[in-house]
Amino acid sequence: MVLYVAPVYLLFCTNIVLGGRLRVQGTHFVKDGQRVFLSGVNQAWINFGYDFGDNHYTQQRSKFENYLTMVHDNGGNSMRVWVHIEGQTTPVFDHQGYVVGLDKTGTFISEFKQYLKAAQKFNILIFACLWNGALFEHGEALGGLIRDTRKLHSYIDKALIPWVKAVKDEPAMGGWDIMNEFEGEIIANQHNSERCFDTVFMQGSGSGWAGAKYYAQELQRFVNWQTDAIRRTDPDALVTVGSWTARTSSDKLGLHNLWSDDCLRKAGGRPLGVLTFFTTHAYSSHDKYADYAPFNHKATEYGLDKPFVIGEFNQVSGGGKDITALFDYAYNNGYAGAWSWHLLGTGSNSDNATTQLRGLRFMRYKNDENRGGLVSFKL
Repeated sequence: MVLYVAPVYLLFCTNIVLGGRLRVQGTHFVKDGQRVFLSGVNQAWINFGYDFGDNHYTQQRSKFENYLTMVHDNGGNSMRVWVHIEGQTTPVFDHQGYVVGLDKTGTFISEFKQYLKAAQKFNILIFACLWNGALFEHGEALGGLIRDTRKLHSYIDKALIPWVKAVKDEPAMGGWDIMNEFEGEIIANQHNSERCFDTVFMQGSGSGWAGAKYYAQELQRFVNWQTDAIRRTDPDALVTVGSWTARTSSDKLGLHNLWSDDCLRKAGGRPLGVLTFFTTHAYSSHDKYADYAPFNHKATEYGLDKPFVIGEFNQVSGGGKDITALFDYAYNNGYAGAWSWHLLGTGSNSDNATTQLRGLRFMRYKNDENRGGLVSFKL
């Protein structure tokens, strides 16, 4: 009798709930009371802009599950997946640019939940990236959401909140990335007496490659409002934004954090609209990283009070280092996770799947509480 009740009593006393959600504890992630390192990949799409909604996922389910299998079998625990991108399929806009729903046929939520159920079988957390600022091809509708708060409100009410409500209790729902590489469309070299909105520091950085269309304050409000909606709907949700470089992710090392709590609240006015973790991308040029890049610094050197994830990196633009060395550096230098780019291996600046899976295999058995934390866990 004693042998039967003792384990239950121990779990109660230590306040550990098996199967619990990923949470933030200081500058790290924890799950079931243990520090966790997010070791994974960017998928990031199967069919760019046409992966979810209107039965697109159903038609491509076998491809999605094949990539989940690959990541699981090689020891990965998380994937970053792009969803709306520029609004090619989702959400649905009316002729005035207001959002009227997630998709035309009403299958989006069902499809995304099917994907999360599949990910759960493979113990993989999914991080949904909503929008993309790295390319402007069909961005007029997205631009309406960024500039017009009435249109942004329609997206939040008609699409985002219903989506969050539907998936907030799914074990494989890892978190949300509001926008990929906003720097592609930001207006740089804009002086503002409010430091949060000043982008003079970005002059000559290469930002604006997709068209300098939006002021910093517009993008910050865009993030603030959506993050607030997610966290009001699901108080335990994890939310980030995928910065192109660390230049905009810290106020140390001569950098400027556009996504600090203070700046987001000043831009959008919504108290809950602040990130729960930071994400930056890291690519070298001519085999050399920028001086401020993550692979030149420990995470603590950025002075952040939240987890810091290297959300995109690869070997082909990895400063001459092997993929295993890059994963190892992130793990041993205080970062909370690392996601390689990107599993489909398309484009000249992408590692092929073989290289990325080799990186995951190198990481799979790591479990050092004093360094990166646990890689393999159950959902």
